[in-house]
Amino acid sequence: MSEQQKIVDKPARTGRKIGAMPFEKYSQFEPINLPDRQWPSRLLTQAPRWCSVDLRDGNQALIDPMNVDEKLRLWDLLLDIGFSEIEVGFPAASQPDFDFIRRIVDEGRIPEGVSIQVLCQARAELIERTVEALEGAPSVIFHLYNSTSELQRRVVFGMDRQSIVDLAVEGTKIVRDGLANFSSDVTFEYSPESFTGTELDFATDICSAVAETWGATPDAPMIINLPSTVEMATPNIYADQIEWFIRNFDKRDSAVISLHTHNDRGTGVAATELGLMAGAQRVEGTLFGNGERTGNCDIVTVAMNLFSQGIDPTLDFRGMPEIREVVQSVNKLAIPERHPYAGELVFTAFSGSHQDAIRKGMSQVDRKSWEVPYLPIDPEDVGSSYRETVRVNSQSGKGGIGFLLEEYFGVGLPREILVEFSVIVQGMTEEFGREIKPDEILDKLIATYSVDTGPYRLIDYDLLTGRDQDQRCIARVEVSDNQVTVDGEGGGPIEAFVNALVETLNEPLSVVDYHEHSLGTGTDAQAICILAIEDATKGRCYGIGVSRNTITSSLNAIISALNRRWAQAS
Repeated sequence: MSEQQKIVDKPARTGRKIGAMPFEKYSQFEPINLPDRQWPSRLLTQAPRWCSVDLRDGNQALIDPMNVDEKLRLWDLLLDIGFSEIEVGFPAASQPDFDFIRRIVDEGRIPEGVSIQVLCQARAELIERTVEALEGAPSVIFHLYNSTSELQRRVVFGMDRQSIVDLAVEGTKIVRDGLANFSSDVTFEYSPESFTGTELDFATDICSAVAETWGATPDAPMIINLPSTVEMATPNIYADQIEWFIRNFDKRDSAVISLHTHNDRGTGVAATELGLMAGAQRVEGTLFGNGERTGNCDIVTVAMNLFSQGIDPTLDFRGMPEIREVVQSVNKLAIPERHPYAGELVFTAFSGSHQDAIRKGMSQVDRKSWEVPYLPIDPEDVGSSYRETVRVNSQSGKGGIGFLLEEYFGVGLPREILVEFSVIVQGMTEEFGREIKPDEILDKLIATYSVDTGPYRLIDYDLLTGRDQDQRCIARVEVSDNQVTVDGEGGGPIEAFVNALVETLNEPLSVVDYHEHSLGTGTDAQAICILAIEDATKGRCYGIGVSRNTITSSLNAIISALNRRWAQAS
């Protein structure tokens, strides 16, 4: 028995045999012979030309395609984001696409500087119908395609290379002739579909023939779109293909090189970025990557990746929550909570160590030069709140709890009480088995440290002027169901009240670690006082008082601390 057979037959813990999947039926993609490749050492320094294909490529991948009104809603969003090239449909093959295009043309919804792109096969009657849909549009990109891959030539069409070239050239002639009397500004785009499965010398040959037939020049370039129609290899191979093509394409100065990646291997974004490093100038994709199978290139991620490197993406995603809402609504597909830059949880940390690092980073960050641990960009730049960066569940620690109390309520807890209170919140997460909301944390804090059910309770008090301009406090305090009047003086009401308790009740204590915050704003605002009492024998104990009156909240905090110390001792 060979060593390989021994490995295959070794039972896994699941009871399945290791290596049981039929991997032998697949073969590795051949690398590109490009030993002097230049793209690995290049940096991206500017955004490409962007073309959204949400309304066509994205729409055809939906379970329930968009109606005209939904398309209009997405169209308006794409314009707001800043797209100047938008593929709007396949009007010769779809009546809703035709109707949508006529509506944005007839209603003057296409702003100056925006080109609408349409897809069409090279058939005279389809081109005639497409021209009818486009009549009156100020600027048009006419997108022609045919498949060029070895697999499709062999399996689907049964055609050799020359026959495929003839098909593309004849199609280009039909488009050129069909648009001869078209009044709008037209840019021609050609896609050798399944470029990634096409021999590179053949790809350059067919694109050269199409460019020659169209009449592309440096002053009037066409678009050569090189799609990864099916992602077949690692992103570096796609970059090699793009660089090889650009080096060997004899009409390079008469063409804009465009990318259109898909995500079959989960690396569509990476392939696009490396393709741009290889020299491409334009990117077609969809918002959040919706598209056939596993999707198209996610333009949001590519653009925001540039943004995170200090490059102007030329697209505006400052309203990301609203963008996400519109796209989910018209596509009827959810955007994952962990989707880069846009998901509801992408800036959220549950881990205690992450929360602590974010809290410290946020307290020191210079907003002009962003550097915060675990946050590659400022959440505010895409319409998110700093409060969303930290949420509390069973994985969280004291840093997260402290951050939420500070961000939501302006309450800063001293470290000693924070360490103590975090154990209580941990118990809540385990009991409830879920995330704990900020309001629940505040309520638990007050319920735990504001205690008037012990032997002590403040009934009322009066503040008077004492000797030598000191403050005098006369208070009625309930002590184990007995009402006692205490009277003391001090430099302020808190010291006077403490001295009154010490002198009258023989309670040895001093107030340490005093903090006061405002809960809410306006006439309904309450003061929350957090303090600790301390004596030589019993140590430190915290209490909280809450009242619209700051002095009352402070005196109640002292009472709470006394009750908590009594409870701990009993």
